[in-house]
Formats: sequence, C-alpha cells, structure tokens
Amino acid sequence: MLRTFALRIAIAAAIALPGLFAGAVAPAQAFGLHAFKSCDSPAVLRTITHRFGIADRNVLHMGIAIEDYFNIHQNRYTPRTDTEFIERRYCHGQVAMSDGHTRTIWYLIESGQGFAGIGDNVEFCISGLDSWHIYGANCRSVR
Repeated sequence: MLRTFALRIAIAAAIALPGLFAGAVAPAQAFGLHAFKSCDSPAVLRTITHRFGIADRNVLHMGIAIEDYFNIHQNRYTPRTDTEFIERRYCHGQVAMSDGHTRTIWYLIESGQGFAGIGDNVEFCISGLDSWHIYGANCRSVR
C-alpha cells in the first residue's frame, strides 16, 4: 500500500511540477509523447464537431451539426518563449452546416493545455452562432 501511495505521489509530482517552472516543458513533451497538432488535424476537427454537437443540444437548440470543413488554414502562430508560455496556433476556415448554410469558423489550438497539462486544448467560434458573445464580437478572441 505504501508503494502504491508513493507511486501516485511521484506521478502527480511529475505532472504538476514542470508547469511551475518558467523554462520547463509540459509533462507529455518531457516524455516525447506530444506533437503539436496542425489546423487541419483530424483529431482537432473531430473535437470541434463533437463539442459543437454538445453546444447545440444544450445551448443553441437549433438542431444543426457540422457536416464538413474546407479552406482550413493557419492565420498566425505564437511560439513558446520566455514571456509567452503557451504555444498557440490560430486557425480559420469554412464549415458546411446541416441546415445548408456555410459559415466561417475561427479556432485556436493551445499546446499542452489539455487535462492536467497533457494534450492540446481547442477553442472555437462559428460566426453567427455565438449569440452570447462568449468569444467577443465576431469571434475576436480566437482570431
């Protein structure tokens, strides 16, 4: 039992401590497990599609879904530096929706910002569907 407890403490420390130091790399990067995803990565697009489905069911109540992505490209890239601790990729494109409309999508991918600092986080905004302006006017904060 003591060995199990010590192992849990060691794993928790390995996950938590690197983020406390400015020059440290994220735990997943330290073990060679992380590759920063591109804008057109299937995993990123699946995440957006899944999370939009949840948002539509629970907030929008419009009964629409994302059917396809096209014209996906990177707007800008912010590398990790001494003053900017999170590597970010800002992306833009078009989405074909199940209601027949084509809308503009803006999203950003944040490296090492997934659960417990492992994996990436994706934030997205579809123009015209952010009625509460969560991401500012015209999706400004994810541009």
